[in-house]
Amino acid sequence: MNEIAALKPGSPAAEDEAMPHNIEAEQQLLGAILTNNDTYDRIAALVRAEHFHEPVHQRIFEIAAARIQKNALASPVTLKAFLEDDTGLRELGGPAYLVRLAGAAISAFAARDYAQMIYDLAVRRELIGLGRDISARAAKVDLASEPREQITDAEQRLYRLSEQGVAERGFQSFLKAVTDAVNSANAAYQRGGGLAGTSTGLVDLDRKMGGLHPSDLIILAGRPSMGKTSLATNIAFNIAKAYRRGRKPDGSEGAVEGGCVGFFSLEMSAEQLAARILSEASEVPSEQIRRGDMTETEFRRFVEAAKSLESCPLYIDDTPALPISQVAARARRLKRTHGLDVLMVDYLQLLKGTGRGETNRVQEVSEITQGLKAIAKELNIPVIALSQLSRTVESRDDKRPQLSDLRESGSIEQDADVVMFVYRDEYYHERLKPPEDDPRFAEWMEKAERVHGKAEVILGKQRHGPIGTVELAFEGRFTRFSNLVQNWQAGGGDY
Repeated sequence: MNEIAALKPGSPAAEDEAMPHNIEAEQQLLGAILTNNDTYDRIAALVRAEHFHEPVHQRIFEIAAARIQKNALASPVTLKAFLEDDTGLRELGGPAYLVRLAGAAISAFAARDYAQMIYDLAVRRELIGLGRDISARAAKVDLASEPREQITDAEQRLYRLSEQGVAERGFQSFLKAVTDAVNSANAAYQRGGGLAGTSTGLVDLDRKMGGLHPSDLIILAGRPSMGKTSLATNIAFNIAKAYRRGRKPDGSEGAVEGGCVGFFSLEMSAEQLAARILSEASEVPSEQIRRGDMTETEFRRFVEAAKSLESCPLYIDDTPALPISQVAARARRLKRTHGLDVLMVDYLQLLKGTGRGETNRVQEVSEITQGLKAIAKELNIPVIALSQLSRTVESRDDKRPQLSDLRESGSIEQDADVVMFVYRDEYYHERLKPPEDDPRFAEWMEKAERVHGKAEVILGKQRHGPIGTVELAFEGRFTRFSNLVQNWQAGGGDY
């Protein structure tokens, strides 16, 4: 190591000794690359030129990397021509420094360890820089920079820094992609077929969708009183209730069944949402819970359900009118502190955009849907966002919703991986009830019996699977959706 010229006091590294760095590790890694260019391929995914502390080393790495990527030789001799006029290199002994780097490299086998050390130290320097920047911005009192915005921005930058090595995957070989696809199919096969993602707890919906898949944005839309929030809370409860932690097939720790659920309730309070979930779990009608009108048996059932749900990893945030940047920041924080496997937003139109510049509502909704899709990809989780439908549904004879009924539909339809609609024919049929002496009453009654307690989930768009309709049972008293028992399953009628 003594053979390599020491960095002179005038160099930037010497001027800033407080910043963490390891010049020897940088020299060893560069020496290993110049000695054996294949070393570069082993460390390229981890280290970039800006991760080196010494500017001269940054330039050596940059030129070496550029040559290797062109299938050209990177050695002290070939790099000499590019760096002859480099002032920084001249201070270190000129092109002879390159020769000494290559000569002093101990082993190419340790290159990965040196690369990891260089990367870790670069992250530490970035953390120090980020801390200084936060401090400087906080000290500067500026109307355009609110403290709350600064916190969100700092959180965003910190999370981006923590996920750097994870999110920046770059290209992968087809072999790896095929292996991942086979592993996903194997997971579905091991679960009895048809389910690779997180189960919603609703068998027919799982069968149609294959569960909820990471990085998917799922839009759940419907007219008021169709049961959007009920379905969302049912799915959230089913996932949280089934949560079991363990070792995943890839070796990491996490949810092997169910998952941790984050629920942004912008319309209802956390207490109202909890009452709905308790109503479903205890089978006590929600209006009775609200009034406290319960028998002793019902109250005991209600308390037992509350106790059993205490350990459910379901987290509710009922802050109204949240900006999309805050949703992202809070989701990151929840993932970091408690874990996050599924995110729910009730509902999309109640979120706010960043509000920068003059934007109309369509542009704002576009920004929100893009933000939700970005959260799904960044955190690698499914995001379920509820959405209102326009009134055009009400003017049609067939009230079943379609994609064009989505409010500000362009961006929602475009950014979503899955769009599903909740529809209950019973709700509309009830409003068509004729007088009992009307000749049409018998016909109305016959249809009323047929549609009673039934709901449809219409898959209007699904990027990775078929579209179609899934029938579910709906118990309005408990605001609960459940699997529908078909005639053939009940032992009556035809298949």
